[in-house]
Amino acid sequence: QVQLVQSRGGLVQPGGSLRLSCTASGFTFSDYVMSWYRQAPGKERELVAIILTPGGSTNYADSVKGRFTISRDNAKNTVYLQMNSLTAEDTAVYYCKAREVATGTNYWGQGTQVTVSS
Repeated sequence: QVQLVQSRGGLVQPGGSLRLSCTASGFTFSDYVMSWYRQAPGKERELVAIILTPGGSTNYADSVKGRFTISRDNAKNTVYLQMNSLTAEDTAVYYCKAREVATGTNYWGQGTQVTVSS
């Protein structure tokens, strides 16, 4: 059974940091491109960051470049999103996604609320 289990988010003050994690099971993690998306209230879901496999190349949305870092630990079947210098505009539900390179099959995590507010 495929599962992507995300860590809890939370309330963070502007300028603060938070690390999200997403742990996979039920598939060969290293065969999947991993990414993070977010969806703010009233907005469409948008791609935040992506990390390829093999090789681990990364790419980011312009709005988070220099502040967010995506990484993966294939030994732990986990992808991370380190978020620094958070602003109110980062408030959203964050989702991890796994996409199989060979077939394009997608799996989604359950979503994690991140709220940036003083």
